Amino acid sequence: MKKIIIMTLSLVIGIGSVSGYINYKKYSSKIAVENYLTDEKHIDKKDVKKVEPFVANLQGDKKWLVYVRLNGDAKKYYYYKDSKNNKVVLESYILKGKEYAG
Repeated sequence: MKKIIIMTLSLVIGIGSVSGYINYKKYSSKIAVENYLTDEKHIDKKDVKKVEPFVANLQGDKKWLVYVRLNGDAKKYYYYKDSKNNKVVLESYILKGKEYAG
C-alpha cells in the first residue's frame, strides 16, 4: 500500500512539474513578445489585438511560439524568444494565406 501511495505521489509531482514548466515557458514567451512590441517596436498596447502563446511542433526556442495580431494589420505574426541571445525574433508571418519567413 505504501508503494502505491509513493508511486502515485511521484506521478502527480511529475505531471505537475511538466505542466508547470510548459505554463512558465508559454507565459515568459508571451511577456517577452509583449515587451518587444511595446518597447522596441513602439506599438501601443491598444493596437495589439491578440497575443497568444502556444506550443509549436518545432525544435528549440521555436517550440514556444507567440501568435500576434495587430489592429488594422492583415498579417498574422509568429514570434519566439531566442534564449541564447535574449531577444525576440519574428519566426514568420502569414498574409492572405501565404507564409513568409521572418
